[in-house]
Amino acid sequence: MAIATIDRLLPGKPYPLGAHWDGLGINFALFSAHATRIDLCLFSSNGHKEVQRWPLPECTDEVWHGYLPHAQPGTLYGYRAFGPYEPVRGHRFNPHKLLLDPYARLLSGPVRWSDALFGYRLNSPRADLTPDRRDSAPGMPKAVVVDNSFQWDDDRPPAVPWPMTSIYEMHVRGVSMLRENLLPHMRGTFFALADPRFIDHLHRLSVTAIELLPVHAFLQDRFLVERGLRNYWGYNTMAYFAPEPQYLASRQLNEVKVAVRRLHAAGIEVILDVVYNHTCEGSELGPTVSWRGLDNASYYRLIPGDERHYVNVTGCGNTLNLSHPRVLQMVMDSLRYWAECYHVDGFRFDLGTTLGRESHGFDPGSGFFDAILQDPVLSRVKLISEPWDLGPGGYQVGNQPAGFAEWNDKFRDNARRFWRGDAGQRGELAARLTGSADLFDHHHRKPWASVNFITAHDGFTLADLVSYRQKRNEANQEDHRDGADDNASANWSPDGSIDGPTDDDAILETRGRVARALMATLLLAQGTPMITAGDEWGRSQRGNNNAYCQDNEISWLDWTEAADPANAPMQQLVSRLMALRKQLPVLTESRFVHGRSRPAPGLEDIAWFGPDGNELTSEQWGDPEGRTLALRRAAHSADDEVEVVLLCLNASGDDVAFHPPEPGEDWRLLFDSAAPDLDDEPLPDDADGNPVCNVAAHAVVLLIAAVPRDEEPTP
Repeated sequence: MAIATIDRLLPGKPYPLGAHWDGLGINFALFSAHATRIDLCLFSSNGHKEVQRWPLPECTDEVWHGYLPHAQPGTLYGYRAFGPYEPVRGHRFNPHKLLLDPYARLLSGPVRWSDALFGYRLNSPRADLTPDRRDSAPGMPKAVVVDNSFQWDDDRPPAVPWPMTSIYEMHVRGVSMLRENLLPHMRGTFFALADPRFIDHLHRLSVTAIELLPVHAFLQDRFLVERGLRNYWGYNTMAYFAPEPQYLASRQLNEVKVAVRRLHAAGIEVILDVVYNHTCEGSELGPTVSWRGLDNASYYRLIPGDERHYVNVTGCGNTLNLSHPRVLQMVMDSLRYWAECYHVDGFRFDLGTTLGRESHGFDPGSGFFDAILQDPVLSRVKLISEPWDLGPGGYQVGNQPAGFAEWNDKFRDNARRFWRGDAGQRGELAARLTGSADLFDHHHRKPWASVNFITAHDGFTLADLVSYRQKRNEANQEDHRDGADDNASANWSPDGSIDGPTDDDAILETRGRVARALMATLLLAQGTPMITAGDEWGRSQRGNNNAYCQDNEISWLDWTEAADPANAPMQQLVSRLMALRKQLPVLTESRFVHGRSRPAPGLEDIAWFGPDGNELTSEQWGDPEGRTLALRRAAHSADDEVEVVLLCLNASGDDVAFHPPEPGEDWRLLFDSAAPDLDDEPLPDDADGNPVCNVAAHAVVLLIAAVPRDEEPTP
């Protein structure tokens, strides 16, 4: 039966939400509490022409629904919503605007910017109060009905335990755009993630998970397009169920599934960075793409008493209203869809504090957190929160609920300042190296809850951190107003005057030393380490610390640099330390240690020393000029011995001789960031016959010893 001969849709069902093919036809279901009518619009296969339009015939419990018999996967559709256009009351219905289904699984066609995409008349003296009557369909992508079947066979999630997890943060597009050994159409797509050569690189680093910057379909901001720039990072979501179309070389959803399956077969987990705190529609002056036109007053948090304007704790113009049960349902359905349909292993929640906000402010017992933690699917995947936003009381590091890990920016900031040589950093560094117990040791949380990082997509790369004093964001065309001004960075030239590239060997040597010390600090600390793709070979963004709009060689990874022998030391360092984390249980202790137990007589599970081998006194802890530190950790090994490691850090500009404390004998040098090719060498003796370890300036050394377990440990 041809679609054109159908007079009306059948009633269909209100669940599940979205467009679902059952083999005989397609059921459409869409939430809107305040609409008076919803029209389903079907389009030609290229999306250019609207070929049919029907009102959804039924509304059950605020869900509009209808059934189209004989329709097939591949059908292109959108919606038009009727209702009051009364912005002062929070309503912005405008049936002239084609709207994406919030549950769209696949998008066809790009956004083509014009004034018609706005629900109000641009440049009107009444601003957003006058509705625009132009049809937005020609400039809007269309939703595509899909068949989600896929042969997963024996795909099994790697299920890497949290204490053994190490994360590689990366961008789907940027990681492969410069891969000359890939066909051009495969670069920048999920196909490239499934490439064996990329997986081999991950294996060489011994990372256990990749964390992908947003892969949900996102909007290219108009102001960027007009400047010849692009939204590269993707924190501007347009569809929570659909992959970003430019990441699909084949335009088929199975491309994502193949990549996940191959990564799983290689023992590598896939974590998605997700943005449920705001949408691409921005403030009241933004475009009408989906949620705003479907039910603005339900989907968004509006200012009480001023419903024309949005609560904006995200800095992006709007905030999703997760206190509304249907909005919370949309987020939960999206998360389960990616976990069950795509087999992803976890999620990193952008601006996680926003997701935990109720009317009274942030609440770790909010509906969002409760919903996830009781969910039989989502409670079993890895959950990571970015624990801040821009609203009142927005900084909540350490206060996300048990079950979530958190990005720990205190680790980032303190490690950077310690290795830059700032005064007064040693005491805090002690806390950061031991899982930040001051922040996370409550509610039976574990050290893995602290996701430690030195760099991330937002900010300097590791190479730029040790090469630039100031940001270089001219390419962003924002008059240098964007990006953080305080990066705790240094360029390590004698007078600080040489920012960026240099041919001075002495400066380059120091920069390399500090970079390796930072990386070693990250990988030898308790907690979950996260490194940023390209840091392992010294990738630079030319000093840009806010490359969100640089979809070009500023952001893309150059794999010829990775193959350069000059960049091998950092890669060797990462590989070596990741391997040590797997080999030495003491480095991945699953509990917080406070020096209250003794794995062997006279040997505490943790203790702190100065270079002389004596425990630090309270006076030494308070010395703001202290730039050396030795951390001794002890734990039982598999062969019934007590494994003891000594981490020696020297942030001064001079070499320092460290005298290891007890057990005092049989110490071996396991790792030296100043000479990463050294491996398992005995320590020399000083003039008095005692072992001594020379730690170079700006370096980290790891020593190891084993002592017999003579008796039961003291509690």
